[in-house]
Amino acid sequence: MQLDLGPDHRMEILGRMHGSLIKRFGRVMPVDDMRRDPMWVLVQGVIGARAKTAVSNANTDRLIAEYGSWERVAEAPVGQLRNHLQTATFPGMAAERLKACLNDIIARCGKASLEHLGSMETADAMDWLETLPGIARKISAGIMNTSHFNRKALVLDSGHRRVVQRMGLVPARADTRRAYDELMPLMPPEWSAEDLDEHHLLGKRLAQTICRPKRPDCPSCPLRADCDTGSATVPA
Repeated sequence: MQLDLGPDHRMEILGRMHGSLIKRFGRVMPVDDMRRDPMWVLVQGVIGARAKTAVSNANTDRLIAEYGSWERVAEAPVGQLRNHLQTATFPGMAAERLKACLNDIIARCGKASLEHLGSMETADAMDWLETLPGIARKISAGIMNTSHFNRKALVLDSGHRRVVQRMGLVPARADTRRAYDELMPLMPPEWSAEDLDEHHLLGKRLAQTICRPKRPDCPSCPLRADCDTGSATVPA
């Protein structure tokens, strides 16, 4: 007989983490606008590798304004797309991946649309997305969570993942997919899709300002009491 060990203590930590981050940074709810179209979210993710969010947002907005539809973007030569993505971190790679991804969607669906995912379970929809070129767990979760699908799926970028790894909430060597699989069952059940989005944005903010890759500022971190790394440090 398997013993009932009760709720995982990490769920309580996540709840405290969210409250502490709101207290430090304030609410970080995204604006509800045209950027909630699933295709817009997909394109922004595909071209946004290692780029600032504002840059990727602007590039995605520029592409749809210039071409008028994602089908026309898919028809554009790679070199032309690369010229439109000069502010991306890797414009050539971004152009090639975007064209391949859009053409794959059109081949499967007859048009550049992800609306069919609306009738699928979240996990199944994410699995379908992750068969597309350039789409892995971060982007698939973003499409399901931040678009008008509005599903409970936690986005994890490298910074947010670093935070939860240092806190001991996921294994230190966990990749994004494993970290996602570890954390999703721990999300407080009362949290909405919007709460999960805000949680990611707050975790990302912490990673950018305090829990940096090198020389994290543990003494000033609002999560220090619940963090394996932070609680092990002693202020000078």
